[in-house]
Amino acid sequence: MRRFGDAKVAAVFKAYPPAVRTRLLALRELVFDVAAATPGVGRLAETLKWGQASYLTAESGSGTTVRIDRPKGRDDGYAVYFHCQSGLVETFRTIYPETFTYEGKRALLFGTKGRAPVRALRHCLALALTHHVRKKSGRAT
Repeated sequence: MRRFGDAKVAAVFKAYPPAVRTRLLALRELVFDVAAATPGVGRLAETLKWGQASYLTAESGSGTTVRIDRPKGRDDGYAVYFHCQSGLVETFRTIYPETFTYEGKRALLFGTKGRAPVRALRHCLALALTHHVRKKSGRAT
């Protein structure tokens, strides 16, 4: 497991119920892995935004912020949040209409039971982490 550089972020993870914490820690690792494997993304900055663990492409500016958390009031699920005006969730819905559970224009939702569709999720994270670069070049996916 990757070490936390920010004690406040670590405290947020520690406060989650165990099943949610396990899934969110795995999701956190996936975000870092996708960033490392995606050309042009560079090192991520991990911080809190709105009390949620947030991952920014601070080094390259290549993408939009990716946030992870549990949906409010739920102890049986977790989510990946994206800027609602980015159009990313609409893109994901077009590419993966049956793969994810969506929350409006801002999130992919998961339950603590069952398996997350990792291959598709990796693709979505890579699209988010390169969103600004693709937007400037006119490429959607």
